[in-house]
Amino acid sequence: MAFTSITLNPIVQILRQHKAGIRAGVYSVCSANPFVLKSCLVHAKQFHVPLLVESTINQVNQYGGYTGLTPRKFNTYLHDLAVKNSFQADQLIIGGDHLGPTLWASEPAESAMQKACRLVQDYVSAGYTKIHLDASVRCADDPQKPLDPRLSAERAARLCAVAEEAFSRLPGGSTPLCYVIGTEVPTPGGMTSSAHSLEITKPENAAETIAITRLAFEHLGLQSAWQRTVALVVQPGVEFGDSAIYEYERQRARPLSALIENDAHLVFEAHSTDYQTRDKLRQMVEDHFSILKVGPALTFALREALMALEKIEVELYSSQPITLSALHATLEKAMLAQPEHWQKHYAGSPAEQAIARTYSFSDRIRYYWSMPEVEQAVQRLMRNMSSNTIPLSMLSAFLPIQYNHVRIGLIQPVASEIIIDKIGEVVEDYLYACRLPETVA
Repeated sequence: MAFTSITLNPIVQILRQHKAGIRAGVYSVCSANPFVLKSCLVHAKQFHVPLLVESTINQVNQYGGYTGLTPRKFNTYLHDLAVKNSFQADQLIIGGDHLGPTLWASEPAESAMQKACRLVQDYVSAGYTKIHLDASVRCADDPQKPLDPRLSAERAARLCAVAEEAFSRLPGGSTPLCYVIGTEVPTPGGMTSSAHSLEITKPENAAETIAITRLAFEHLGLQSAWQRTVALVVQPGVEFGDSAIYEYERQRARPLSALIENDAHLVFEAHSTDYQTRDKLRQMVEDHFSILKVGPALTFALREALMALEKIEVELYSSQPITLSALHATLEKAMLAQPEHWQKHYAGSPAEQAIARTYSFSDRIRYYWSMPEVEQAVQRLMRNMSSNTIPLSMLSAFLPIQYNHVRIGLIQPVASEIIIDKIGEVVEDYLYACRLPETVA
């Protein structure tokens, strides 16, 4: 199939450059946090590149997800943020991650798939244009073994047909859909084991997934959708745990990387690329892992910024008649009161768990920023820190990179700009890796 014959959306336009030999890539922001999204919008606008934001079925679904947002509400939320930050709407791309029956795997397959079909329909109808089809989960009445890959492919094709039908009902001129297939991804939010190395996807397994999924699409008359299928999710050997980062090793991944070079239009999508160095990220893009997913590293940087500002707040105001934010204490109280987001992820003694709750690379703390009491603590911190300019000497002690950025005039010494700039350190690594534009330093 000729890759250049496809009518493409902006993601695929970038990936077409990659397949043509210009090793461009796309980074995908997996977060609903307003600080994170503002930083990403600011940086994408600065470098004149599209911004891809994705939500998972746990975050956003027809029942609200843990964000409380349906797909249409999440779309509205993102576009409202874009307007506030003067970001062009046609440069904002919204994707859905792991769309399939996972949330309803405890139900019989047909019941779970009906809900998954409604999920995909709602995502597409709401304006999502990058759709990751993931039907690999075993449902309640499936055989007691890993799901047959062919059955998984058939279910993914069924979901694709629903997406295509939903798109056909959208107004003319809507951005065409593109699809991602495959499910061999790391544990969401980081590893819980102490493995010393990761098994990279076997090339023959990747080739089989491509072949059987293509046949399943063609069986349902979805040849056009297959031409708009842009990536296969694989494990290139990257991951992170509480305190460990598993670095990309180019030579180990080479056999997998070589597999996709002869494909006319597919690249690889890599999940859990958080905390890789910018040079490692760049190597991944060059090696055809051209869609880089990032999430926890962004909220990890947010947490670092807010807690550093809280330390400055304490130093400045603890002896004054001002109510302090008590942000860290408020977060710890919330996490202990509602441990379901971290308890299965953090092992060890109570002291080790306490360290992990705040400092783990897995960053399970990200689930607590939207809780009312935590939001109030953040707002109090921002009010307290806005009453005076932050002293440069204290900024140097707690946020030295932002201190340097203030010194050279990139930002002002105010809390809001410091937070956006701190998160931007991560964003700029991905801009560098994707080379959008080529001049990113």
